[in-house]
Amino acid sequence: MNAHGHGSVTAAGRHTRPLAWALAFTVAFLLVEMGVGLWSRSLALLADAGHMVTDAASLALALVAIWFAAKPATPAKSYGYYRVEILAALVNAVVLLGISAAILVEAYRRWIEPPDVMAGPMIVVAVLGLAVNLVSARLLRSGSQESLNVHGAYLEVLSDALGSIGVLVAGLVVATTGWRLADPLVAAAIGLFIVPRTWKLLRQAVNVLLEATPPHVDVAEVTAAMQAVPGVRGVHDLHIWTLTSGKHAMSAHVLVDDAARSTQLLDRLHAVLHEKFRIDHTTIQLEPPPILRIRERS
Repeated sequence: MNAHGHGSVTAAGRHTRPLAWALAFTVAFLLVEMGVGLWSRSLALLADAGHMVTDAASLALALVAIWFAAKPATPAKSYGYYRVEILAALVNAVVLLGISAAILVEAYRRWIEPPDVMAGPMIVVAVLGLAVNLVSARLLRSGSQESLNVHGAYLEVLSDALGSIGVLVAGLVVATTGWRLADPLVAAAIGLFIVPRTWKLLRQAVNVLLEATPPHVDVAEVTAAMQAVPGVRGVHDLHIWTLTSGKHAMSAHVLVDDAARSTQLLDRLHAVLHEKFRIDHTTIQLEPPPILRIRERS
């Protein structure tokens, strides 16, 4: 018997407006930063602009994913389009890793042959970029705690805020000391900073696609909680997985003393799974003990 969650709105879907505002701010500043970065020949600015490109892509993909996830299920896609959100997070992580690698390669090249850099424009744009990223991060902070999709966008915006701080420091160093190596050094630091956080996001997305057990769920605890329900003798063939951020599913076979009390038992089991483990989409097959099944057959 199945029990389904309430409503079809995903965790990310509750944060559409902040995502849209963050996308607007990001795209507007991205155009400014790329132009000034090319004009001033600052790799640190261009590195930060590269992350801003992924920010914009992340936010746009998040919004598209929310639209897909809201579409109803069909016979061909019985779970609907929930997984599009996870695919968006996966794409964002892969792209950001690629851009980080490109930044590191260019930083090495500039470390060997440092070009002239205009410190003034770097400082002005870095301050503006820090303000834009902090506003966007504030908009996305709440949603990042509920949705892996929004969390991916939040991580990229937050990393760019730190990147803007790095560009500001590099600009000040170049302006006050003339040490041009500060620019590729900060660019490399920006690239290295985001790698472990992006790798974590990538691993989380892959785990969802592999239908791994959600991080907050302990299978042994779920089994024990279900077996503690009066009338339950045992639990086997238990599987728990994530459909999309905030939506988890479970299936199990449950041995019961009295299958005739199936309605009461299922209500209690569903209540336990919802209250203790936030699992709302459940498929539970009730079975009588083996000895009773043998008697029924004979």
